[in-house]
Amino acid sequence: MQLTKTEEQLMQYLWEKETAFMKDLIEAYPEPKPAATTIATLLKRMTDKNFVSYKLYGNSREYYALVGKTDYFSKHVNGLIKNFFNDSVSQFASFFTKETAMTEAQLEELKKIIDQEIKKKKP
Repeated sequence: MQLTKTEEQLMQYLWEKETAFMKDLIEAYPEPKPAATTIATLLKRMTDKNFVSYKLYGNSREYYALVGKTDYFSKHVNGLIKNFFNDSVSQFASFFTKETAMTEAQLEELKKIIDQEIKKKKP
């Protein structure tokens, strides 16, 4: 299951704060801030999708993420690779490096990261 763009935006704020009450989440938004009912609806949907949960303190709820940012985006990227690149990491890497206008320095940095991962995989 995935989050909508508006849910993802709210989730970004929750990941940054780790735990937050609704007022904290509303404060994280730039002006004009969304209505509390809008945030409440998003949080309810995200709770129903098992992305978010909360601790109850009287009438107040302290929300926290059930899914980590890295885990969420890893699944998202893997889904993109599967659905748009025929499950080919090579096709994805080719597209990523050619179509994102990376500078030579950025490509060198990416190469270093890949080389480090190759070293880790060697016995």
